[in-house]
Amino acid sequence: MDLKGCAEEVGAEGPVTVVGGRTQWDVGGAVDPSAREVRAPSGIVEFEPAEMTVRCGAGTTVAELDAVLGEHGQCVALRGDDGATVGGVLVVGRSGIRRLRQGPMRDVLLEGRYVSAGGRVIKGGGPTVKNVSGFDLCRLLVGSLGTLGFLGEVVLRCRPRPEVSRWFAGDAEPFDLVHRLHQPSSILWDGTTTWVLLEGHPADVEGQAAIAGLPEVGGAPPLPTGGRLSLPPSALRTLTGTFVAEVGIGIVHTEDPAPPRELTPGVAELNRRVKHAFDPSGRLNPGREVAA
Repeated sequence: MDLKGCAEEVGAEGPVTVVGGRTQWDVGGAVDPSAREVRAPSGIVEFEPAEMTVRCGAGTTVAELDAVLGEHGQCVALRGDDGATVGGVLVVGRSGIRRLRQGPMRDVLLEGRYVSAGGRVIKGGGPTVKNVSGFDLCRLLVGSLGTLGFLGEVVLRCRPRPEVSRWFAGDAEPFDLVHRLHQPSSILWDGTTTWVLLEGHPADVEGQAAIAGLPEVGGAPPLPTGGRLSLPPSALRTLTGTFVAEVGIGIVHTEDPAPPRELTPGVAELNRRVKHAFDPSGRLNPGREVAA
């Protein structure tokens, strides 16, 4: 199904939800079971290795996209479980553990074509790095959980695939390493052990490994799956219990479910007004809340 067909299927009336790989389906709460299910187009539409951009259907799996880009020594800063789709990962908006080097997920999306609550195809952004002179619609869609529009086709920023990726771990001060190391891909800490991911040219990684002074290990620690908190990076020092924190970022993976996030009245009102402007009848992913 192409984007036009997707828009026709969404239509302009009745509750509707877009379905991807269901790998993060519980984020934001349960969708009203009466909502009709639609799927986004899939497949690679255009890949320009020299421009380091790729256009694909939002229903394309992250694994398929990664395989195509890997043939040209490139990748995108999207990570998802088996079956996860590009659109699903983007609208959930949870950056992977490489955010310290790769930046937030919202920087990946250069252009998005989405189906509005009225069943129309709308374009935001453009297929170049410097494409926004006004309201940045693409950044609004990332993390929106499909409550403002259904992503159908996207243009993504690619990056060179690192030549080597090596994990190191041991008893080290993570808040010191984050300033001493040059562009580590990830620094994880569970209150006792520090894990560091170094990626890039072999000589550069070797030099940074010498600075870190930690033994090499087979990979990252398993991340607790009970909850996920977002804290100021400076607040990580006070953490207790079972957790794995992303140092320098502030994301904390916890064993226990995260408490509901409380919004200030002003932020809550702004969210309500944005939702009403994009979906006045509340038909897109009804029941799902971005602030959950």
